[in-house]
Amino acid sequence: MFVGVDVSKATLDVAVRPSGDSWSVPNDEAGLTELVERLTAIGPTLVVVEATGGYEMALVTTVALARIPIAVVNPRQVRDFAKATGRLAKTDGIDAKVMAHFADAIRPEPRELPDEAAQELDALVRRRAQLVEMLTSERNRLIRSSKTTKPSIDIVIHTLKSQIKLLDTEIRNRVKESPVWREKDELLQSAAGIGPTTSAKLLTALPELGKVSHKEIAALVGVAPINRDSGKSFGARSCWGGRADVRAIIYMATLVAKRCNPIIKAFYERLVAAGKAKKVAIVACMRKLLVILNAMARDQKAWVTPELP
Repeated sequence: MFVGVDVSKATLDVAVRPSGDSWSVPNDEAGLTELVERLTAIGPTLVVVEATGGYEMALVTTVALARIPIAVVNPRQVRDFAKATGRLAKTDGIDAKVMAHFADAIRPEPRELPDEAAQELDALVRRRAQLVEMLTSERNRLIRSSKTTKPSIDIVIHTLKSQIKLLDTEIRNRVKESPVWREKDELLQSAAGIGPTTSAKLLTALPELGKVSHKEIAALVGVAPINRDSGKSFGARSCWGGRADVRAIIYMATLVAKRCNPIIKAFYERLVAAGKAKKVAIVACMRKLLVILNAMARDQKAWVTPELP
């Protein structure tokens, strides 16, 4: 049995394959309890749900705690699958059936559920990113502000800075409280370009770091080049998919690393000198930095600055 669940703010639409059963429950505590009871009775091989920006988290947590395998997939993948199978109509019920079919045909790997501490740390890191984005917006407004609006913007900027500082302290304390996180955090931060925020994000959003190959880790984050060849035609390689939040923070870390990390800096300069576009060179550096961090986590060896010729 394969189950697809379409998540909305108010309801959960469920479809089962190959039996064809379908039903809907409220997206609340009572509805989740009923859903888990029915899923437990079915004993599905896999449950698939789309990432919906947070509405799916209660469902994923409840189902995973019930020891039912569940995978969270990219909505684009499911939509492309629906088009490929001729399902062009889109309703909640149809989407649930498409996800059940997707689960049966593609068999995505169930992701391990982060524990409560990891979820809380990840929430803090995400909130910090939101505040930094708001701070950037306010600073841009300040440049174009008039005398009458400047005091208000100054107050907001001061508040945002204070909140970011508080979150930084909380994130550091959470990491220090865990011996496992503390050890891995120190390991990751030994690499030039990796700060506490980047390290905390990798700890929570990329638990596979150090456990998979360099090709797999690059694909997970979405910095692995994808071929676009057909016959004698060779298209340009491109990177897409993967975990956007991790990719964003690796991008910022790479911008720092290409200035202060001798390996990344030399690699970047060599690519640019060879005629590569700067954006292409930065993505290649992102992949290289990620591969280095993966090897460090795998071998439990801190960064050692090499002597370059």
